[in-house]
Amino acid sequence: MLGSGLSNQTGASIAALAFPVLGPAGVVAVRQWVAAVALGVVGRPRLRQFTAAQWRLVLGLALVFAGMNLSLYAAIERIGLGMAVTLEFLGPLTVALAGSRRRLDLLCAAAAAGAVAVLMRPTPSTDYTGIGLALLAALCWGCYILLNRAVGVRLPGLEGSAAAAAVSGALYLPVGAWVLWQHPPTVAALACALAAGVLSSAVPFLADLLALRRVPAHLFGVFMSVNPVFAALAGLAVLGQHLDALAWLAIAVIVGANTVAVTTAHRPTARRSTT
Repeated sequence: MLGSGLSNQTGASIAALAFPVLGPAGVVAVRQWVAAVALGVVGRPRLRQFTAAQWRLVLGLALVFAGMNLSLYAAIERIGLGMAVTLEFLGPLTVALAGSRRRLDLLCAAAAAGAVAVLMRPTPSTDYTGIGLALLAALCWGCYILLNRAVGVRLPGLEGSAAAAAVSGALYLPVGAWVLWQHPPTVAALACALAAGVLSSAVPFLADLLALRRVPAHLFGVFMSVNPVFAALAGLAVLGQHLDALAWLAIAVIVGANTVAVTTAHRPTARRSTT
């Protein structure tokens, strides 16, 4: 579980190294193609057997895949890896707390809201567009969890996720082709984009499969909380992105709120997409 989170955020930091050449859209296109291949090999979706109702869910999931990664990477380019992933993490946290009337969950929600206010506090360098993109990624992640539950009920095994990854990869074919045509990639930039696809899609996906066979789902949900921490550390180590003390405190509060909510809940917690 720790390896999955570390690989995911290391891949995101390496992806940012390719932004000056390919931009977020170009890097996301390459990542989606890698995800489509990896999930296709494992899931082996029988596309011709899907019903119209199943295809509607798959298409919805594909659009979420496409929007989530593009908005996150665009946010990383503007506000840094640690803050972007922390704000994106509000998606699953909101889903975990939604509908709960427990006092403890309400306190967790209030604590997370306060931490977000700290992260969004006005400063001379505050980039509200980047913050908005990160919150859009959070919305997409929350939608992914809900759609993935529905797809899991309607389609066996990993066929739904694999099909959605394939459709999302196909959607990025014209985008990626245009970006690569307008901005010919260097060997280093293309290598970074491919590494991001492997580290942020293929490796976490396989690691999550192995982990979920050995640990309860709620414990897996707790370990999802390391992602904002790893993102901040990867941003510091790979990209030289420094966060101030208040930002680190806000990350700790959001991580703590998720940990408390998940460990005290009586319902399963959905896992993170690696596509």
